[in-house]
Amino acid sequence: MSPATEPSTETVDDAPLRSPALSVDEQRRALDRALDALSQLADDTSVPRNIRRGAQAAREGLAKSRAALDVRIATAVGALDELANDPNLPTHGRTAIWSIISSLESLQ
Repeated sequence: MSPATEPSTETVDDAPLRSPALSVDEQRRALDRALDALSQLADDTSVPRNIRRGAQAAREGLAKSRAALDVRIATAVGALDELANDPNLPTHGRTAIWSIISSLESLQ
């Protein structure tokens, strides 16, 4: 066999790539940024009213500390995902929602 067709003897680590765990302070700052972004979306008059209401509801649910953080994040991500699929949502609103979802998912 030529070197190009020989199987590699190198071992491959099958562990998924994950970023190091965030500190509590970093999590809090990231959560605050997501809450601010949701507030901005809720105040954006170029976005339909139902999207603004949904963003405000997601923000309020995320801000409550009665439930565990991962549960609050999952609930908010689910609600935002539904909002992102609204056909009346302008492109900039959809991009903002995707950005918020991405930042929330990085906290889990």
